[in-house]
Amino acid sequence: MTDADALELDPEYEHHGGFPEYGPATPGPGFGRFVATMRRLQDLAVSADPGPDAQEVWDDAADRAAALVELLSPFQAEVEGQAPAGRTPDLPGMGSLLLPPWTLTSYAPDGVEMTGQFTRFHVGGNYAVHGGVLPLLFDHMFGMVSHAANRPISRTAFLHVDYRKITPIDVPLRVSGRVTSTEGRKAFVAAELVDADGVLLAEANGLMVRLLPGQP
Repeated sequence: MTDADALELDPEYEHHGGFPEYGPATPGPGFGRFVATMRRLQDLAVSADPGPDAQEVWDDAADRAAALVELLSPFQAEVEGQAPAGRTPDLPGMGSLLLPPWTLTSYAPDGVEMTGQFTRFHVGGNYAVHGGVLPLLFDHMFGMVSHAANRPISRTAFLHVDYRKITPIDVPLRVSGRVTSTEGRKAFVAAELVDADGVLLAEANGLMVRLLPGQP
């Protein structure tokens, strides 16, 4: 959907809560490599164990992380929606480290689909995905579902998750979602997470409410 389409559907589109317009970013291959490396670092940050006498390893790692902070600090964007993170649809998780590293495979008014997998960074215990990670995945899905259905600038009013089976890491998974019904500003949405064999791991339903002018 283009900005012109959004304005035709909703003349106050650009003023709801003062949301910035998030156009797609094209930061180049270096950014993709950076994000992939940072995701690997997240996995290692929660799983590395160099042993009880490895103070030098931790100090070295902290020094290198501090050097990276020093390198990037001068380039921190002052305006939301300016940095490429979260605006690079060709990358898993749209290039955002907050979002699970999943890839959009279908985006249409009648539904959205993503494929991907979870890693060590997402473990809650016993090599299962942390229960709090799945609502994040579903909420991200519901935002895309709402926008794909031509209902932009909405907030999540509620999100309910049913955990049907343990969600494993390091295996291919698929999540699909859609708008199930609408009522004025309200869009009721639903989504399912399944494994490669189609076994249902979790499902969610929620309510997305289109913002009024001035609502944050």
